[in-house]
Amino acid sequence: MVVRRGRRSVTPAAVYYRLERPGDEPLRIGIIVARSVGNAVDRNLVRRRYRALGRQFVEAGARGNDVVVRALPGAAQRSWTTLADDMHTALDASLLHTALSRVTDAT
Repeated sequence: MVVRRGRRSVTPAAVYYRLERPGDEPLRIGIIVARSVGNAVDRNLVRRRYRALGRQFVEAGARGNDVVVRALPGAAQRSWTTLADDMHTALDASLLHTALSRVTDAT
């Protein structure tokens, strides 16, 4: 449903789909890593990196959205910082603002 109805953002390493949900539930993230990304080692590396990046958003307090990350071929060759920059750029400013404002309010 998120892939069909969500807003789409494309970067060289992934396609991000975001769908707002009613309510104030924590952010949910799904990760799709197809065989075209590479062998099993490469796919698991990409999956672990995106899972860790998604955890940062959840821990920062992002709420009310479903996000699906579909890794593209070449994602395994990109560095951690490049993937992080791509993800932060692709996910829209309102999601980042919500997550970051909750962190600054908590401190």
